[in-house]
Amino acid sequence: MQLSNTELATFFDQMAMILHAGIPSIEGLAIMGEDLSSKEGGRILNVLYRSMEDTGSLYMAMEKSEVFPSYAVELVKIGEQTGHLEKVLSSLAAYYTREEDVKNSIKSAVSYPLIMIGMMFVIILVLIIKVMPMFNNVFLQLGSELTGFSRSVMEIGLVLSRYSFAFIILLVVLAAGAAFLAFTKKGAKLRPKIAYHFFATKKLARQMAISKFSAGLSLTIGSGLDVEQSLEMSARLVSHPEIAQQIRNCQELMENEHLTFPQALFETGLFTGLQTRMIAVGYRTGALDTLMEKLSANCDEEIDSRLSRLISVLEPTLVVILSVIVGLILLSVMLPLLGIMTNMG
Repeated sequence: MQLSNTELATFFDQMAMILHAGIPSIEGLAIMGEDLSSKEGGRILNVLYRSMEDTGSLYMAMEKSEVFPSYAVELVKIGEQTGHLEKVLSSLAAYYTREEDVKNSIKSAVSYPLIMIGMMFVIILVLIIKVMPMFNNVFLQLGSELTGFSRSVMEIGLVLSRYSFAFIILLVVLAAGAAFLAFTKKGAKLRPKIAYHFFATKKLARQMAISKFSAGLSLTIGSGLDVEQSLEMSARLVSHPEIAQQIRNCQELMENEHLTFPQALFETGLFTGLQTRMIAVGYRTGALDTLMEKLSANCDEEIDSRLSRLISVLEPTLVVILSVIVGLILLSVMLPLLGIMTNMG
């Protein structure tokens, strides 16, 4: 099982600080192992330490442990070969920190509306299954009965009550599906595919893929790779089918048509016209890694902005819709009852 984004960010950040202090990687692993109380963390560091004793290479030790993403292992390998290991480790720490921030933003954005929907759904079920039949009995005792909308709502409640076992099974299946998506590896792989096609998250998923790709380019170019190699490595980070295809198109244009990187990006439409012009300036001035880092940060800001806008629209909309449903159910019962009470008076 691979390390989480937080664990990866912590490990790379600590290793970068150790190298910055002039301590060799293998001694740094020993120091980290002494300070760690977690058994699993200690086991991983022990594997890394023993492998480094045999090979003297951090990237080989990471590869042997099988808990690091292949992308991170490849970059550490490049860092060791080019002498930029400290810079690579710092960049990886920043990258995985950003990944975790985006992940937490999405979680917080989705959790509250789902909880609110669940609570209102339970209230509506209680109204139509338990409360409506009670009011119907009151109406029958008064020589009348529910009609129109209130009658239809009550019949729905009776159907739900009659087939409650089937609906409970359905709810259990839905809960199991949600748990599968939230807590399993296969579910984690399936979540992005759902986001790619769901109308409310399509643009957000695309923006996240571009942010990840931009961060990868910044990291690889800053580690000493040329643009072609950086494209090849950064493409591994992207699972979004449309973005992945545009990256492949960009590589083909550079290889077959001999276009420059900015020209190929412009042809594929991966970035906006303004962003492509900025990339062209960074490409000509040799500051492409810095520029891609800024573009990634801008994408992250836009993702946060989109999430905030989505929540600002979603929350009041849900409250209004669910409140109207509850209000209509209650009014459909109370108004006829008030009419009967008035006639009796």
